[in-house]
Amino acid sequence: MTRVKRQHRLTHKIPGQIYLWLAILIFGASSAVTRKLTEIGAHHLIGDRNPISLCNVLFVGNLCALMVLIAIYWRQWNQTNLRQLSKRDWISLTIVAILSGALAPGLIFQALAITGVNNVVLISRLEPPLTLAFSVWLLRERVNKWEIGGAIAAFIGVSLTILLPSPDTPMMNMGGLKLGLGEILTAVGALAVAISTIIGKKYLSQIPLGIYTIFRTALGTVIFFFIALGLYGQEHFIDVFSPFLWQWMLVYGFVIVVLGQSFWIKGLRSSTVSTASLIGSFTPIIGIIAAFLILNETPSMAQYLGGSLILAGIFLSQLGMQRQNSRRIASRNLSSMQVEQQIEMGMGFKGL
Repeated sequence: MTRVKRQHRLTHKIPGQIYLWLAILIFGASSAVTRKLTEIGAHHLIGDRNPISLCNVLFVGNLCALMVLIAIYWRQWNQTNLRQLSKRDWISLTIVAILSGALAPGLIFQALAITGVNNVVLISRLEPPLTLAFSVWLLRERVNKWEIGGAIAAFIGVSLTILLPSPDTPMMNMGGLKLGLGEILTAVGALAVAISTIIGKKYLSQIPLGIYTIFRTALGTVIFFFIALGLYGQEHFIDVFSPFLWQWMLVYGFVIVVLGQSFWIKGLRSSTVSTASLIGSFTPIIGIIAAFLILNETPSMAQYLGGSLILAGIFLSQLGMQRQNSRRIASRNLSSMQVEQQIEMGMGFKGL
């Protein structure tokens, strides 16, 4: 009993920033880990099928995430909270679940199948400038010059990454302009997340975080499942109960989902918004390093150019956010939903 109390006391002494850094290391590596798992599956085919297909990873990974979220937030699903939700709240939650729980991750996973991890990591950075533009346009939010400069730099960096693709990337001809298919899918996924963030800001800011995350994950997983069935047929998930898949998904689920989400939530609860946002902004850097270490994927010249501008944009945006927070926002004055949205906007894909 004394030993348990000592361990409990020790976890409380660990600074929130440590938990956030651990979570960001896990989330940043998730794209490279996902690609590596599919490569392992490709060497252990069942018939002519890859048991660790991207759809299987996304579906099973989301089920693992759902179990973790329910274990953490189940108390928020009580009659008092649910009765306070209006019809508009449920409609908004459903739209957000479709966009950020099904469409965006589905597009990102499909992009991972046909383009480099570095491209996915960098182009997904289109989300913050899009969200900022929508916030100014639709929500009439006030932003400072640093945030505007950061958004412009990031947008130019993403554009360079898209317009200067690698020669071995599948291409699409759009009005005479040839663009990589994986890059387009990633950009559309970023757009879907940006729209869902705006809907969440406008209509869902007072929804308990547990209701929001569990509903989004659960409905998004179900919708993704049926979309995949419609596109690829009933045999697409035939290997979802394969022991070979689950032995790897237990690793993926435990590390990426359980540890990642647990560290992230623990860190958020004991850190300020500005600190969590700053640490979260390192996700793309970690993603590129992980792609090199795990997949031996070296950045191309376009990725170096685009990535440098994106990193400059992240730096400027963080500078602007620090100035704003020092003037008007303390994390305790924000709802848990607003904190989560503000920080996740700078992170990108988290593996689920």
